[in-house]
Amino acid sequence: MAALLIPRRNRGMRTRLGCLSHKSDSYNDFTAILPDKPNRALKRLSTEEATRWADSFDVLLSHKYGLAAFRAFLKTEFSEENLEFWLACEDFKKTRSAAKLASKAQRIFEEFIDVQAPREVNIDFQTRELTRRNVQEPSLSCFDQAQGKVHSLMEKDSYPRFLRSKIYTDLLSQTQRRLS
Repeated sequence: MAALLIPRRNRGMRTRLGCLSHKSDSYNDFTAILPDKPNRALKRLSTEEATRWADSFDVLLSHKYGLAAFRAFLKTEFSEENLEFWLACEDFKKTRSAAKLASKAQRIFEEFIDVQAPREVNIDFQTRELTRRNVQEPSLSCFDQAQGKVHSLMEKDSYPRFLRSKIYTDLLSQTQRRLS
């Protein structure tokens, strides 16, 4: 009886692992996470706007649909924690309540910075330790160095790949076809 259960369990595990390893990188994946309804959003997005995303990483991050497309791309690479951390830091800097500052800082640290954090970002030991000390007495700038490192990593590594990705090229093609 036990011999019969092992293959069935292995089959289930293979199926789950197969789903995890399937990396989809297409325009359709991007539309699934658009902030608006996909068709309406794409009608609003001009080829000029989408082309400007290639001007600089910060232009991409400042555009609602650019951010959505980049997030979709990072999900295909299993590295969306970098963008999520960067966005959490941007939100953290808007915190006005001293009472909320400490709890938000602790939550961000535990989620992204701490060793073995559920969505740990790739930063060096010195930056991690500096951030750990900063969170002990949190200020609006306590994540600045870590956020800068993650921004730089995405800009130098993920952003160039995004610009060559099927998600981005399909999106550009779609906006250009709409004009035809």
